[in-house]
Amino acid sequence: MKYLYAPWRSTYTQETVRGKDPDTPSAECVFCQKIAAKDDEENFILRRFPNVVVVLNLYPYNAGHLLVVPLEHCGNLEELSEETRAQMMGLIAASSRILREELGAEGVNVGINIGKASGAGIPSHVHAHILPRWSGDTNFLPTLADTKQISFDLGEIYRKLKPSFDALT
Repeated sequence: MKYLYAPWRSTYTQETVRGKDPDTPSAECVFCQKIAAKDDEENFILRRFPNVVVVLNLYPYNAGHLLVVPLEHCGNLEELSEETRAQMMGLIAASSRILREELGAEGVNVGINIGKASGAGIPSHVHAHILPRWSGDTNFLPTLADTKQISFDLGEIYRKLKPSFDALT
């Protein structure tokens, strides 16, 4: 396997994931910190809703990779209220539509990794991934070289998507 130097990932792996207890207290949870902060643009929070936020993933697989994050700090869907779970599903659907309309996504992957063994990078705070996809977005680099290139500006994607999330009722 070949490696592509990606120094921006070191902060994430050293401070957010590696060595963290799956039951991380909310004071140490990166999602809880972003939710508590009041600068939504700096934290790429596209919109706050009564029970959840929609935010750009700082470590995306593709441009426009979104997260739907409950305000409540818990690690499992069954711990959330029915209202929160329903709001999450509604926003997953709305986010999928926005990614198709605003970014021209040809498809969307939706996933929720529950628990560290499932691949959850932040297992103590359940969240949903909404990942825009395009035909050919997997090119020869990941196929032949186990390498993925992503070149886009998170700020630009934020500014492009923000009006659509502001318009949601």
